[in-house]
Amino acid sequence: MGHTATPEAHSSGLTATEHRLANGLRVVLSEDHLTPVAAVCLWYDVGSRHEVEGRTGLAHLFEHLMFQGSASVKGNGHFELVQGAGGSLNGTTSFERTNYFETMPAHQLELALWLEADRMGSLLTALDEESLDNQRDVVKNERRQRYDNVPYGTAFERLTALAYPDGHPYHHTPIGSMADLDAASLEDARAFFRTYYAPGNAVLSVVGDIDPAQTLGWIEKYFGTIPAHDGKSAPRDGSLPDVVGENVREVVEEDVPSRALMAVYRLPHDGTRESDAADLALTVLGGGESSRLHNRLVRRDRSAVTAGFGLLRLAGAPSLGWLDVKASSGVELSAIEAAVDEELARFAVQGPTPEEMERAQAQLEREWLDRLATVAGRADELCRFAVLFGDPQLALTAVQRVLDVTADEVREIAAARLRPDNRAVLVYEPTAGAATTEQDDQDDQDDQGEGAEA
Repeated sequence: MGHTATPEAHSSGLTATEHRLANGLRVVLSEDHLTPVAAVCLWYDVGSRHEVEGRTGLAHLFEHLMFQGSASVKGNGHFELVQGAGGSLNGTTSFERTNYFETMPAHQLELALWLEADRMGSLLTALDEESLDNQRDVVKNERRQRYDNVPYGTAFERLTALAYPDGHPYHHTPIGSMADLDAASLEDARAFFRTYYAPGNAVLSVVGDIDPAQTLGWIEKYFGTIPAHDGKSAPRDGSLPDVVGENVREVVEEDVPSRALMAVYRLPHDGTRESDAADLALTVLGGGESSRLHNRLVRRDRSAVTAGFGLLRLAGAPSLGWLDVKASSGVELSAIEAAVDEELARFAVQGPTPEEMERAQAQLEREWLDRLATVAGRADELCRFAVLFGDPQLALTAVQRVLDVTADEVREIAAARLRPDNRAVLVYEPTAGAATTEQDDQDDQDDQGEGAEA
């Protein structure tokens, strides 16, 4: 067999073995016989950061094209076969990767592997002008439904464009522009697929009630014959100064339910100790109803109906700390912004209390355990750490790195980064006649960062 194996790593009782096929495909296997299911996850190292100007949206368009049939599977057959076998499936696109995943009854694992191999190896034979036009229209419609025609729908896109300067690989979001989607030719699409949908640009993980030797045999049988292709250039440099250094601000007048203050702060790259410290800082400040900003703005001042902070972790560019506050009726956003700055300045001096630190670490630990508790979640995490950081084993020890961070480190990163001169601000003002009813935040903005479902 044309693969090499590396020894297992142990953590939290979970193990994973790594293998590589002769054509470059990386494989990660993790046994778990708790339930008779198996998860298949395939991450391709391609996202919107790999796109060039004038051809944005191709990564996300391909996420849809991959469900349009391949040499042996016509039309909507991928969905029909998986769901007919009792499985579930989907795909998503982000700045940094495109992923595809199935959860199957364990005895149907071979089917999922064959399907993924068939479209990796033969999608181009089924890709024609008709399927391209069909999915181009689907994506454009998705853009209208999820971005253009919902309240605050373009916030993520606007803030990304403010946070990353023109020409930066993260300046545009995975959804792409209407004009670029229209401009994409069949040859553009074919070249994109040949470059990025190659075995050496992917990681396949299989987690669950599996026999590793048999699973590896199936993978070798179906994926091993796909020819290697190495035409990919390195992604463009996404690095930026630690601090924005200027007042970047945009006011949007739209028919929205209430005034909103949104901002993104430039934070350390994912995979660093500083990134974990930033995650803890944002959790204390804005992660849920026990957080400082919720207590101050929603409970005490009653100036806001929602107030939260989230982290968009990015490996190839500065991560973003995402502030989202929806104002109470009649409240000026300048008062909310002043209160936010006051809370961040206080935190920069005092840091988290021992109780806050303990609660934040417990919250992040619980989220990590939740991700690893399902076979699909664990398969996704193994792929993520393999693709973005070169080592799937890091997925099994991630929580320990969060628990090792000290309160001083959390305070230091907040003081260095959560400052008025290190953010891009987006202000929503309802147009005349727009309702100013109190409502909970609708779509979680992180989901837009994750792209869309197929």
